[in-house]
Amino acid sequence: MNKIFLLLFIRTLESNRYFSMRDRVNVASLIMVTLQGKMEYCTDILKTLLAELIEKCIEGKSHPKLLLRRTESVAEKMLSSWFTFLLYKFLRECAGDPLFMLYRAIKQQVDKGPVDAITSEARYSLSEEKLIRQSIEYKSMTVYVSMSIQTQCASGLEPPGENIETPVKVLDCDTILQVKEKALDTIYKSTPFTQRPSKEDLDLEWRTGTSGRLTLSDEDATTKQDGEWKRLNTLAHYKVPDGALLTLVPKQSSMYNLSIMTDKNDRHKYETLNFSLKTSPTLSRATSPLNHDPESGYKYWHLVKHHDAETNKEGERGNKMVSEIYLTRLLATKGTLQKFVDDLFETIFSTAHRGSALPLAIKYMFDFLDDQALNHAISDPEVVHTWKSNSLPLRFWVNLIKNPNFVFDIYKTNIVDSCLSVVAQTFMDACSTSEHRLGKDSPSSKLLYAKDIPIYKDWVERYYQDIQLMPAISDQDMNAMLAEESRLHAHEFNTNVALYELYRYAVKYNDQLIQTLEEDEFSRKNKLAWKLEQVHAIMSGESEA
Repeated sequence: MNKIFLLLFIRTLESNRYFSMRDRVNVASLIMVTLQGKMEYCTDILKTLLAELIEKCIEGKSHPKLLLRRTESVAEKMLSSWFTFLLYKFLRECAGDPLFMLYRAIKQQVDKGPVDAITSEARYSLSEEKLIRQSIEYKSMTVYVSMSIQTQCASGLEPPGENIETPVKVLDCDTILQVKEKALDTIYKSTPFTQRPSKEDLDLEWRTGTSGRLTLSDEDATTKQDGEWKRLNTLAHYKVPDGALLTLVPKQSSMYNLSIMTDKNDRHKYETLNFSLKTSPTLSRATSPLNHDPESGYKYWHLVKHHDAETNKEGERGNKMVSEIYLTRLLATKGTLQKFVDDLFETIFSTAHRGSALPLAIKYMFDFLDDQALNHAISDPEVVHTWKSNSLPLRFWVNLIKNPNFVFDIYKTNIVDSCLSVVAQTFMDACSTSEHRLGKDSPSSKLLYAKDIPIYKDWVERYYQDIQLMPAISDQDMNAMLAEESRLHAHEFNTNVALYELYRYAVKYNDQLIQTLEEDEFSRKNKLAWKLEQVHAIMSGESEA
């Protein structure tokens, strides 16, 4: 493989003003996919590109601290992928556990209190924006949920403990869709999310007595209506008692049962509840029922009516709790989750945690950044600190904290996403060298972790210092690790497809690329322009065939 050609290829593309940001990210990803089986060569290319980027940043007008802050070059995106590839083992064996535990703890805490199915606001939240400020009366309940034989057959999964009634903790203010979510989470807690039955494909039946069955849904003929507003049905709406027996059945099964009931003209007292089953829309957080339903003209609400901004402002004083009260509630939720946040941060910012050694890639890249600072006579320690933060914690870890669904087969609800965003922001604040100042306009997330951020900052500082004091990694050891990574993951991507996509860029920018290859001294010695023309001839010959 020719290093000169690849570097000239990247430089030529990046110098073209029509080479968009999306193109840069795409090309970087394609290069990393192509070179995953040749990580030594890939690392050499990356270091060369980063050195050029650092030199360009220092010679330019931008402040050195801005280096690697965004993903505006092929090198920056390659760096993200490089760490992703080389930290996979560390994530799997060490950091993945506290990340998942944090996600699960947030989800469990959120589910203990009411969550508005429309706005995603919750009683227990880390995010002020997603906090229910109104006082909501609710009651905790346990219902016993079983899976019908048809459901088990359709899903191909056996619920744990055969077909038993699983106790599920719910709230009387939960919508039917929320109850289904909690039931599936409980019954299939050890099953990846994408392998579970879909809540949209199931109906929830309340078994009453020996033969009575009532299909529950978020909207039906009994849904309460007030002018243009319709309120989603809840367990309380149906007067489902604590300890009730519920069954998850396939939707078509419920439709069949409904037709049987109708044919028999059974005057069961619950018959009307099934009346509009086939016309009931599937409401979920993915839909946006805040706007008028285009067919019916109704607005939907669950726990809190989502009025227009003007109405909200008028009723703010009378309708909302004072800020001190809900800030206290945010702090209470934060306290419950503190251990899980600390565990994750401590794992990430430790050079040796639970027997797992620091990944060589981190030491290698941080030493490279230290050397670059020396080469350019940068004496400000904050600059190198910022480079390291931008290259790893803020480029790799923040993305995973915010999106654990990138790593695990899970479902991230809007409210859980909001809470994770607060944790991710705190993580970013911990990596910052700027002073942590608080004022009356500071966001609640900074107030929540005001006492913790200085501690986390010390962790980050010590982490960088400990890594710097570690013995340098020899090229032999680094290359051995890279060769092993290449061997383990060489065949996980279709490199031929990635190569062809890169070739399409070579075709698109062919004139400029040929000119660059002809002008470069080393390229001329290697006859790279002629070789590229040969590739074009071969490719066009294949396409004609």
